[in-house]
Parts: sequence; C-alpha cells; structure tokens
Amino acid sequence: MVETSRRREIEDAASSLFRERGYSGTSVRDIARAVDIQGASLYAHVASKQDVLWSIVERVATRFEAAADLVEAADPGAVVFGPGVQLISLVRAHVGVLTDDIERASVFVHEWRALDAGRREAMSRRRDAYEARFRSAIRTGVETDAFAPVDPALTATYILTALNGLVGWYDPKGRLSAKTIADAYADLSVRAVQHPAGGRP
Repeated sequence: MVETSRRREIEDAASSLFRERGYSGTSVRDIARAVDIQGASLYAHVASKQDVLWSIVERVATRFEAAADLVEAADPGAVVFGPGVQLISLVRAHVGVLTDDIERASVFVHEWRALDAGRREAMSRRRDAYEARFRSAIRTGVETDAFAPVDPALTATYILTALNGLVGWYDPKGRLSAKTIADAYADLSVRAVQHPAGGRP
C-alpha cells in the first residue's frame, strides 16, 4: 500500500511538471523535489523518468479504451440506437476521461511522442485503434445516410483534435462544468456530420 501510494504521488507530481514544463524540460531531480525525496531515492519506486511517462500515458490510454468499450457494449454496432447516438456517446466518454484527470490527459495528448521508439510505436497503434472507433461510427452514419457524405477519417481527426484541445484550457474550477462541455462538444460533433440545411434532416 505504501509503495502504491508513493508511486501514485510520483506520477501526480510528474504529470503536473510534464504539463507545465514538458517532458524534456523536467528532470528526475525536479520530480524528486516535488515529492520531497532525494533524487536517488526516486529510483526505488520507478525505473526512470521514461518509465514514469509510460505509466502516465498508458494509464490514460487504458481509460480511453475502457470508456469506448462501455459505449460499444451499450450500443453494439450502432444498429439499434443509430450512429448519431454512438458518436455522441463516444464524444461524451472522451470528454469524461479528459476532464476527470486533466493533468494526466494533457501529458497523454502532448508528451506521448517523447516515449522511446518501442513504446511510442505501441502507443501509436493503440491511438489509431481508438480513433478507428470514431471513424467506424461516422462511416456507418454516412453509409446509412444518417450523416452527410463526409470523409470518416478526416472527420474523426477533426473531432478528436477539437476534443483534445480541452487539455489546453479546461479548469475544473472554471465556469463550465465537465457535463456542460460534454453536452456542447457532443452537439458540435453531430453538427459536423449532419446533412446541410435543406437536405436530409
């Protein structure tokens, strides 16, 4: 329990520092100072700064995947509820993960490319597989004429880029609640794929 608590404390401190200074601008000594231990003692809990980054990024990736799994379990293949509902649910789930732990989410969005080659490649595959869920929902909507004939890959990239921009400005103590943002972003995402005015409703 002590080890788990200390490891969590280190990751919390590292997330804050990586978000503020970037991975390359943060030293092991900075992290150790933030948790009030000697630099050398940090290695009793983590293998390296790279190990801390991987742990943060992998944890967030797993949360995104689990959230999307829940959406797909509730809306299998978007057959019963429709692609619009599936896209809305995916957007809401994504916003939920981002806003639940904005510092780790920021590290995931901005610093994953600082992973070593092997881990970066593995994370790139996971990110692509996750984005494919959005592409699939959009493609289904296009094929069933529920959505305008948009490009699924381009539109998914557009939506996710907009969503991930949250890490640059979201404040848990700000005027907009996570739910308000999720509602607004879900609405905007659907507007991006709906038929133009005067076309199919």
